[in-house]
Amino acid sequence: MRDFREDFPIFRGNSTIYFDSAATAQRPAAVHEAMRAFNDTVNANPLRGLYDWSVRATEAYEEARSTAARFIGAARPEEVIFTRNTTESLNLVAYTWGEENVGEGAEIAVTILEHHSNLLPWQMLAKRKGAKLVFLECLPDGTVTEEEIRSKLTDRTKLVAVGQVSNVLGVENPVRSIAAAAHEKGAVVVVDGAQSAPHRPVDVSELGADFFAFSGHKLMGPMGIGVLWGRMELLEKMPPFLTGGEMIEQVTRDSAVWAEVPHKFEAGTVNASGAVGLKAAIEYIGEIGFGVIMEKERTLTRLLIGEMQRIPEVRIYGPEDPQAHNGIVSFNIEGCHPHDVASVLDSEGICVRAGHHCAQPLLAHLGVSSTARASLYFYNTEEEVLRFAEALRKVRRWLGYGT
Repeated sequence: MRDFREDFPIFRGNSTIYFDSAATAQRPAAVHEAMRAFNDTVNANPLRGLYDWSVRATEAYEEARSTAARFIGAARPEEVIFTRNTTESLNLVAYTWGEENVGEGAEIAVTILEHHSNLLPWQMLAKRKGAKLVFLECLPDGTVTEEEIRSKLTDRTKLVAVGQVSNVLGVENPVRSIAAAAHEKGAVVVVDGAQSAPHRPVDVSELGADFFAFSGHKLMGPMGIGVLWGRMELLEKMPPFLTGGEMIEQVTRDSAVWAEVPHKFEAGTVNASGAVGLKAAIEYIGEIGFGVIMEKERTLTRLLIGEMQRIPEVRIYGPEDPQAHNGIVSFNIEGCHPHDVASVLDSEGICVRAGHHCAQPLLAHLGVSSTARASLYFYNTEEEVLRFAEALRKVRRWLGYGT
């Protein structure tokens, strides 16, 4: 079997166990090489220059847009807007479509599982517009039921925001059911795909989304590049998010005509090398194949949860089925603060995240203030999982407990 770790410079000759891919995935050499080639050969502003370097930079940037569009099943490349990250993509929708379409007395629905990036823009929009924020609650295992969906969406619902996969519990939300119910009420659906796009095939039309956002750095691309996809009929009616250079067709002393979608939403000098890096990451995923990625993650997650369940003091949050965790396992150790757990593991060369994971309402709903979180990707190994489990068994002793 191919050793995927050899594709990643950071892992070569490095024994560190990296279990924090839900925050940022590591980058294969192909991404570094693509960005280096762009910077070394055509580093110029796309879109406006008429000389060779700028023309080639424009071609590379637009090829990246087409690649991102195919990756998520978009009908046309122009529906793909490049942003800095998922957070900026979601804020773009809130400050454009939201400002234009959400009024006093309207309702915005979000699941309790949302990352703050898919909660705070809607919370603030509701306050600005006099709208009401409605939460779709989940069961202890993270499940949002059909009954909950139908009971919370009303004729006043204008927008529903939902993460496809929870960054805390790993559970997949029933996006298709939520979208169908939302569309029956005439609402639009905004999907946070930050935790799904790196791990599974996405088809935005089949999903029922009206907007879909994801980040490059979570799918092995560079930081500082993200994607917002939207249905063209919605994008064309939305005002710009930011104004300035590159996003205009014409400017006079007292008025302006905006550029066509998507450039209307890409003010200023764009992150062309980041887009090139994202394209390389998507192509690398295509080379590996989601079938391989998903099977490897399922195998590792089953092993990880099985080993953790053998430690009596460990509590795992989320669904009972290991496969339903999608490589994300949040846990606590009895009597140990998650920050202490993460520090002890770090001393053993193991990287996990600890805290509220930018999902404080969900953790409050679960009755905890923080957890530790191990998140896997296909480049992790069974040997790493076993080393992690062995270190986990020692944490309580290292923190002063007898066992």
